[in-house]
Amino acid sequence: MSVLQIKTAEVFEPLLASARYKGAKGGRGSGKSHFFADCWIDENIRAPLDFVCLREVQKDLKFSVKRLLELKIEAFNAGVYFEVQDRQILAKEIGGANKGVTIFEGMQNHTADSIKSLERFKRAWFEEAHRASQRSLDLLRPTIREDDSELWFSWNPEHATDPIDVLLCGEAKPPRSVVVHATYADNPWLTSSLREEMEYDRGRDPDKYAHIWLGEYQRHSESRVFKNWRIEEFDTSRDALFRLGADWGFSVDPTVLVRCYIEGRKLYVDHEAYMVGCEIVNIPDLFARVPDSHKWFITADSARPETISYMKKHGYPKINAAIKGGKSLEEGGEFLQSFDVVVHPRCKHLIDELTLYSYEVDKLTNMVLPKLQDKDNHVIDALRYACEGARRVVRPIVRSPVRVRNVGHPQGWMAS
Repeated sequence: MSVLQIKTAEVFEPLLASARYKGAKGGRGSGKSHFFADCWIDENIRAPLDFVCLREVQKDLKFSVKRLLELKIEAFNAGVYFEVQDRQILAKEIGGANKGVTIFEGMQNHTADSIKSLERFKRAWFEEAHRASQRSLDLLRPTIREDDSELWFSWNPEHATDPIDVLLCGEAKPPRSVVVHATYADNPWLTSSLREEMEYDRGRDPDKYAHIWLGEYQRHSESRVFKNWRIEEFDTSRDALFRLGADWGFSVDPTVLVRCYIEGRKLYVDHEAYMVGCEIVNIPDLFARVPDSHKWFITADSARPETISYMKKHGYPKINAAIKGGKSLEEGGEFLQSFDVVVHPRCKHLIDELTLYSYEVDKLTNMVLPKLQDKDNHVIDALRYACEGARRVVRPIVRSPVRVRNVGHPQGWMAS
């Protein structure tokens, strides 16, 4: 007996379990819509259900997910299970009498009375949910109320204050809710054309890249900490004096090693090693991904002296703890800002962090605050440590040369 196999990207696996609220937010090319379309196929083949596919405004079916569902039916060769009609799709149980219907509607068109027509539906999928109004969510949530009913939401985040973000990502999440954040990097089937578009935006417009491709909230460019950098392929200088920095991971945080060198007013970053959940016994192998890392001095986060001791005994005798002070974070950041930073394209995690690292923004006034956000900074921290020695060098005071001029007078110099 043959079975239908549906492949799922790892990032979406938490959404396969039963939950009242399921949310997939993130950037373009992450596969959010395709994931929920696959779930629609899966559930209707197992046991046909009544689905409603929603958008805030839907003036025409061509703007709905109907075409995507039709393509999924074709891709899985599942036509025997469905009947595609002009304005709806019927799901049928082979050898049985059960049928399910999938309809496509705009929430803006509903009133408190008309929404009652959806009470028997078991699933609601709200596509582009960042456009959902508070009124629409208030109407929808109590309407889809059958036992084991589910509400699905997919969206590209715009603002933390949008109703869907307040509902599913705020401090008071509803019970039985699961939300994942996905980007193009989580999509094993990202097309080459989409990757080219992503790389173009990443190199040209960091703010657009962060919002469109990484699924971050829209932000003021003024809030970005680093604007003095660019992505560029380059050949590492043969005479480079390498500076290496390490940051240790804690649980979900990554362990990082980064390599850079300074030439004049340019800071070149040519290699990084990055791993989330790296056990201490695996750190030497992780660091070995950076060429010749065992030959050079490494400045590491001082918060883990036991890890530094372990690394000294396992092939990295030149690793030492960073010297932290009350203003080391700010001074280190200012030092990096004083250079033109050139990042090699292979340093993908540093590129993402330089794009996202921001000052906090007052939610009420939208003003940029003089306070750094404590996130998106693990590789940046490693880069600060790498440059610590250069920053702490006390440069000798070079006095400008002085030329003595003799001023003559016919009667001589009269001052005593």
